[in-house]
Amino acid sequence: MWGEKRFYSLDYFYRQKFGTKVARVTIDGGFTCPNRDGTVSSGGCLFCGAAGAGDFCAEKSLSVSEQIEVQKSVLCNKWKELKIIPYFQSFTNTYAATDILRQKYEEALQAEDCVGLSIATRADCLGDDVVDLLEEMNRRTFLQVELGLQTVNDVTAEKINRGYSLDVFTQSVLRLQKRGIETVAHLIVGLPGETLTDYLNAVRYVSDMKINGVKIQVLYLLQDAPLMKWYREGKIKFLERFEYIDILVQMLTYLSPEVVVHRLTGDPPWKSLVEPKWTTDKKQVLNQINQYLKEKNLYQGCRRN
Repeated sequence: MWGEKRFYSLDYFYRQKFGTKVARVTIDGGFTCPNRDGTVSSGGCLFCGAAGAGDFCAEKSLSVSEQIEVQKSVLCNKWKELKIIPYFQSFTNTYAATDILRQKYEEALQAEDCVGLSIATRADCLGDDVVDLLEEMNRRTFLQVELGLQTVNDVTAEKINRGYSLDVFTQSVLRLQKRGIETVAHLIVGLPGETLTDYLNAVRYVSDMKINGVKIQVLYLLQDAPLMKWYREGKIKFLERFEYIDILVQMLTYLSPEVVVHRLTGDPPWKSLVEPKWTTDKKQVLNQINQYLKEKNLYQGCRRN
C-alpha cells in the first residue's frame, strides 16, 4: 500500500521524494500545436478544446513568473508549507525554437520554492535539439515530460486525429529514457470504438515500457472541441460514472505498482462542459474509486503477472 491509498499516487510520490507537500502550478507558455497550425493537421485532436488542456492556467498574457505567482497565491491559502513544480500544460510545450524554450523553462525554475519542472508535449515534437535541452534541464532539476498517448490502438488514434503512430510514441519514450528523463503517459477511457481490451492493453504497454507515470481520465466533451460535430450527429456515447469507475479499477489492477498514478479522473471546466456532467464532481468520483478498491480488496498491480 502507498500510505492510505491502494494505488501509487502522485502526492505520495512527491512526499517521499521531497519530504513535504508539492503542488504543480499550471502555465500557459504561449505555444501552439502542429496538430492545429497545419504542420500535421489544422483540426487538432478530436477531444481538445480551444485552450489546449490549459483551462485552469492563469491568464496567458502574463509572463511565466507572473502566472506562477498567481497560482501560488491560491495554493498557499490551502497549504502553509508548500513546494512547487511549474507545469507547462497548454498545447505543445516543446514546439518552438530551443532558445525560446530555454528562456521560458529558465524563468519557471527561478520561482521561489521550485523543486522541479513538468512539460507536456507531443511525441512527434522531440527533435534532437529539444531532447538535448531537456537532458540539460534534467541534470539541473527534477524533470517530468508528459506525452499524449491516449490509446495504444492506431485505428483509434487515427479516428481522434492524434497525428502520430504508437511507434512514434515508443521511440520518443526510449529516447527520453536513454537520457535519464522521466516520462508520463496520458490515457483516455471512452474513446469511440474502444473496449476493455484496449484499456488493459494500454496499461500493459505503459507498464512494459517502464514509463514512470500515467494520467487516466474519461472522455468528456467541451463546447469548442471538434468532437461536438460527432455529438450533434449522434455518433458518440459517453460513459456513465459507474462504467468508468469499473473500467478504471480494472486498469489499475493490471498497472505495474512502480508506475506513479498522476490522475484518475478528468477535471473539465464546468462552464464549457457538455457531457458527461458527472465529471464535475471530482471529489465524489475519487471517493468512489477508493471505496470500490477497498470493498473488492483490490490494489494497483494485483493482477499483473
